[in-house]
Amino acid sequence: MSRRVPPTGGEKESLHVSLDRHRDVVLWKLEGLDDAQLRRPMTVSATNLLGLVKHLAAVEYGWFCETFGREAEPLPFDDADENADLRVTTTETTADIVAFYGRARAAADEVIDELDLDDVGTAWSGDTVSMRWVLIHMVEETARHVGHMDILRELIDGATGDHERS
Repeated sequence: MSRRVPPTGGEKESLHVSLDRHRDVVLWKLEGLDDAQLRRPMTVSATNLLGLVKHLAAVEYGWFCETFGREAEPLPFDDADENADLRVTTTETTADIVAFYGRARAAADEVIDELDLDDVGTAWSGDTVSMRWVLIHMVEETARHVGHMDILRELIDGATGDHERS
């Protein structure tokens, strides 16, 4: 059963649960697939499921931790390759990427819990952004890539949807 945004919840709780719903789907899209299927390039741009998870981990660390001055792991961004964070290297295992995503989520959750919606930080672009803006942005970012993952998963084995049916 997927999480449900509380119909009468507060703003911060509702945004966080919405993000968590999509985060859970990210991991659910990987279930039952082997390493080759997870790495299989499914588009002309070589997009694959595991690469999308790596990207989402990196942006969680970037938007929640770096923006608000918190510690983050070294991130797979490269000025010479704008899509480096979407590429999974041969030395990175599925377990490595899933663990990276788990650590990024946990670090982001700590920042979300510590800060108020109106607290501000500095984005990579130099813009001042609020926690509210970052939560909304990450709900959008994660939902966008979950949509990509849904299409890729359907192309791999026909599975669709945003959560396991009971």
